Amino acid sequence: MIHLNWKDAPTIKTIRCTNTDAKKYLVSNVLTVGKEYEVKNETEEFYFIIDNTGLVGGYYKDYFA
Repeated sequence: MIHLNWKDAPTIKTIRCTNTDAKKYLVSNVLTVGKEYEVKNETEEFYFIIDNTGLVGGYYKDYFA
């Protein structure tokens, strides 16, 4: 249950959101284009960031630069 500590974990890096054009999911209400987000964990396909809700969420890398 390591994911419970991600919010308090040190930031790995920061990334900038480049788009919110999702084919299947609605992400425009939790991500803002042009805003930088703190990466708390990363996998091959996802970034786990603190989004606009203040919670850690996992998002496809396609939304970021």
